[in-house]
Amino acid sequence: MARIRRLHLSKYNLHDPTTPPPEPGYVLIVDQTYGDASLLCCGADRARFLEMLTRARLDHPGTKILIKTHPETNQGHRIGHFLEEDLVDPAIQFYSDACSPWDLLDGAIAVYTVSSQLGFEAILAGHKPIVFGQPFYAGWGLTLDEMPIPRRQRRLTAAQLFLGAYVKYPVWFDPYMGKTCDISRVIDILEAQSRAYREDRLGWIAHGVRLWKRPHFQAFFGREKAVRFRGSDPSRRHMVWASNSDNFETVADATRVEDGFLRSVGLGAALTLPVSLSLDDQGIYYNPSRPSRLETLINATPMLTEDQQERVNALRRSLRDASISKYNLNSSTALPQRTDRNVILVVGQVEDDGSIRKGTGKIRTNRALLTSAREANPDGEIWHKPHPDVEAGLRQGKVPDASLSADQVLTETDPIAALLAADEIWTITSLLGFEALLHAKPVTCLGSPFYAGWGLTRDLGLEMPRRTTRPTLKALIHAALIDYPRYHDPVTGLPCPVEVAVERLRSGTALRGSLGLRMLAKLQGLFASFIGFGANGPSGS
Repeated sequence: MARIRRLHLSKYNLHDPTTPPPEPGYVLIVDQTYGDASLLCCGADRARFLEMLTRARLDHPGTKILIKTHPETNQGHRIGHFLEEDLVDPAIQFYSDACSPWDLLDGAIAVYTVSSQLGFEAILAGHKPIVFGQPFYAGWGLTLDEMPIPRRQRRLTAAQLFLGAYVKYPVWFDPYMGKTCDISRVIDILEAQSRAYREDRLGWIAHGVRLWKRPHFQAFFGREKAVRFRGSDPSRRHMVWASNSDNFETVADATRVEDGFLRSVGLGAALTLPVSLSLDDQGIYYNPSRPSRLETLINATPMLTEDQQERVNALRRSLRDASISKYNLNSSTALPQRTDRNVILVVGQVEDDGSIRKGTGKIRTNRALLTSAREANPDGEIWHKPHPDVEAGLRQGKVPDASLSADQVLTETDPIAALLAADEIWTITSLLGFEALLHAKPVTCLGSPFYAGWGLTRDLGLEMPRRTTRPTLKALIHAALIDYPRYHDPVTGLPCPVEVAVERLRSGTALRGSLGLRMLAKLQGLFASFIGFGANGPSGS
């Protein structure tokens, strides 16, 4: 019950929680559509709705009355019972804004309904609604009933009524896995789908997005309105690929987009499409010079509710059991034989990566990282794990003489297997440091990644004075893998919860790079060079 309310979930979820509610202190009357079965079964007609309005005026003389129109009426699919001619008093108004039903209920001093589902939600919000029909939630002592149902003699709590109506009575279905499920799974699904609707319903104009990514952007963000990649429209929001944001400074309010932390089965540099993307309306997670949405989420939620903790526990088990990482590259290369010395895994990175350019101080190269790790651990056994993009020759960051500081250089090695075999992890800003935390490994950071500065890592990089809270590891995981990214199911094409993305990565059904995409990217690079722009410059728009 608390989670449905916290996530602003309702029956249709066509609302937007950012829409401000009306000034509190009003009476709420709930309209319904003609022909609704719950009205036909109790003989309710337009006269019953007019009777309800009259009763509300008598009960609350001079008080503002809001008639909440039905979502299907708002969209022109069906008609309601109240007409303009029923607004006989300036205090009576129709209300059709996209406000959350929970916010609307919070501001009401009384709720009147015939049989609307909103009457049941009013009970969960602490109201005792006045009911002029015979809905399933009437007759149990939680409503004031104008049409009593004599056979309903029990007196229930709201939790008991919820248990019957939402847990025991329905059969819930998971459209991703094609099987029945429980209500908690459905809440996960509706959370993902309603978030996508709320963020995308006004439409996007996307800037700095490479040609090969655009079809995927349409699938990710264009379900409500097709994404545009040029032009202007004051009704639409703007987004920009984060690494290209400096080239589009004129779009000051643009939301930045970047890959999520559970990305794909294959490298981004190899044009493998992601199952997750992160939207950030404040900054971007890898740039500690300014706040990001992720940082705000972590700061705001240092502790989790019981249901959130249970979800993180299950997610963490799934990731650990399946050895899920960011790219999930197959590797059969065996790890070196351990000695009795302390094994320090030193994680290499792409040296022109945004997190290196924006989130580091003195230590900015893999060579400097290796040197620092060796100086701090003269008796340790240093294992150097190069970044897979660097190994593949796609990005810069190779250390030709890494063996001078490292005892072992782990080429084409499973990163999760490597961190599990190590005693501790050293990194500048690599995501593998966060993945090491998932596996309960000590992490030393020489830069300022999103997971540093919270008391969960040893930090030798820049100071991070904004990071004032001390979240639990579970809270960090919830923010980074559940609250911050959005996920897209490559099988159904639907927005999905993180658990579906993990299953697709585990089973190998996530999208892979294709020859066609690689040819398109090369063609774009050729044209970009021809007209005098870099591949990531204005030509990317």
